[in-house]
Amino acid sequence: MVYQPIQPISLYASYSRSFTPVTGRSFEGDLFEPERGTQYEVGVKADVNDRLSATLALYNLTRTNVLTADTRPGVPLGFSIQTGEQRSRGVELTVQGEILPGWNIIAGYAYTDAQLTEDNTLPEGNQLALVPENAVNLWTTYEIQSGDFQGLGVGLGLFFVGERQANLANEFQLPSYLRTDAAIFYRRNQFRAALNFNNLFDITYFENFNGRGVSYGAPLTVQGTISWQF
Repeated sequence: MVYQPIQPISLYASYSRSFTPVTGRSFEGDLFEPERGTQYEVGVKADVNDRLSATLALYNLTRTNVLTADTRPGVPLGFSIQTGEQRSRGVELTVQGEILPGWNIIAGYAYTDAQLTEDNTLPEGNQLALVPENAVNLWTTYEIQSGDFQGLGVGLGLFFVGERQANLANEFQLPSYLRTDAAIFYRRNQFRAALNFNNLFDITYFENFNGRGVSYGAPLTVQGTISWQF
């Protein structure tokens, strides 16, 4: 639902329901029901000018039917029951568009409060695994608009991921990191060529935890592409 009080401002609200299939059976032998998701979101989009816009959104997402340990008397260890609940709420700010001719930008900030709200064994209020409270991204490119070097451009990206819990038990945290990406590209008529540099400064950072160990993020990676559009 969208309402536009004045030309450059749009207010919106949305409601959505989703489901995710869950495999396995309960102690009684019944198939598990799908996990359910319910999300409410409100926001505002502002057109700064005809080339640049900003969006601010607030959301609340609740997951129900989440598997948690079945601790009922007489139930052996290893069985699960769908009484868990998880909730994520936060705010996201995004700015994107063209600042000056040839200079484009997309930037965003997200604050997320993601926690357990119901669980049979873990404390309510524990933070969800691998969800940073703060995350920032910035990607900007500049492309020469005229002259002998028309079509030549460069790009720079900064991606900050804050501290996040490694697992639902909140036993330890993965540290925050700041990754830098870059690109050099050239396009003229149907020809395209680019060099992308991911993790430009080859920093060491932790990206995931699978229950057995922590996995590193990818090191410096260079990717080249050449294409021709028909």
